[in-house]
Amino acid sequence: MKKCVLLTSLAIMVFTTAGAQAATLSTSKNIELLVVDGKKVESSFWSPTESVELADGKHQVVIRFDGEVKNGSKNTIYTTRPYLFDVNVADKDATIVLPTLTTLSQTTAYFDRGADWALEYTDGSKEVLKTVELQGDGFGSYSNMEELVAKYNSKHGIVFEQGYAVDLEQVAVKVDEAGKIEITGDSLTQLKMWYTKASAKEKKAFKIWAAEHDFN
Repeated sequence: MKKCVLLTSLAIMVFTTAGAQAATLSTSKNIELLVVDGKKVESSFWSPTESVELADGKHQVVIRFDGEVKNGSKNTIYTTRPYLFDVNVADKDATIVLPTLTTLSQTTAYFDRGADWALEYTDGSKEVLKTVELQGDGFGSYSNMEELVAKYNSKHGIVFEQGYAVDLEQVAVKVDEAGKIEITGDSLTQLKMWYTKASAKEKKAFKIWAAEHDFN
């Protein structure tokens, strides 16, 4: 029951019903879908996944540029780090787009100065995305995208409720223009936020503490 109350109180959430509307999120050339709402997008070299169906609501998407570009007289593969962004779906198909990138120097310069990823809707309008470039730690850190995204979400207090991305820090902590911090949200929301930010050792200690207490 508490979860229902929580979902109702979030402005970024919508009700999911049997008749819930959905939209198709697609990628343009050389853009790879990696993770959607914390789950790896199954794909392969021979059969890449170029679109996903998303129900109305807020979703978390992770993508990267991975394509062939010219390097002098030869071709080379250029692959970026993964980029994470949130998208609010409202029954409106959209495609993730970038400017046309054809040479290695052009592509390198574009991403070095900060790429402008955008959504292009079927009506021709565009929306620039607010993205986060995910940083891996050590060799092979990008081999498990789900784990990389999970670490980012844990650090930033992001969880998935009923399949939708929820930033618990935004829900449970409010900062006004003067910089005054106010703790908002119910106790359940606050517990979830702190639990997601805890280390594995701290989570274990909390579980032991909870098991030793009678909350009836």
